Amino acid sequence: MTDTRAPRDPVSFVPADFFTPDGGANWAEKLWLTVPGPFYTGETDTGWTGRTFAPRHVLYGGEYDTEFVYRQPKTRAEVERLLGAAGFEPLGGYSGDGDSRWTPDAVRAWWDQRGRVEEHVLALLAVWTTESARQVVAEAAEGARDFLAYLAGDLEADLRAYVFRLEQGRYPDVGERLPEL
Repeated sequence: MTDTRAPRDPVSFVPADFFTPDGGANWAEKLWLTVPGPFYTGETDTGWTGRTFAPRHVLYGGEYDTEFVYRQPKTRAEVERLLGAAGFEPLGGYSGDGDSRWTPDAVRAWWDQRGRVEEHVLALLAVWTTESARQVVAEAAEGARDFLAYLAGDLEADLRAYVFRLEQGRYPDVGERLPEL
């Protein structure tokens, strides 16, 4: 497996029949923490297995500590790792049709509410760092720290590129002007 950059669209690395159409059920159940992009989760189990497959992309949160996508994959290897998490999830809670569901305004609204996301992840981190030393909890805390760093760093540029994709129908070339959030 190589870690090559996605050719404009990471969804192109997903086998055509991988995600079962759900009539929008996963989107209706999408966790508000989910970072905008083509991949997202609806209702998932609470077995905390997603990070086993995609530790840089999946975290647990919300009312029931379900799985959600906190970093959209960009390379073939990253997409394959996310698909590993999706394939192991027994409720079929992962979807890959976010491009047809997110709008530029919805992405901007999510970005405007990132402070709420940060507060939630900080609260999770506080619990996870004071809980027992179970390996899965320590690993989830590592993911929370990664998400917080991403929120404070590269996420804005990634979302600006995603808004470009939604507005232009393609990801931007290097050097192209990106829309504001």
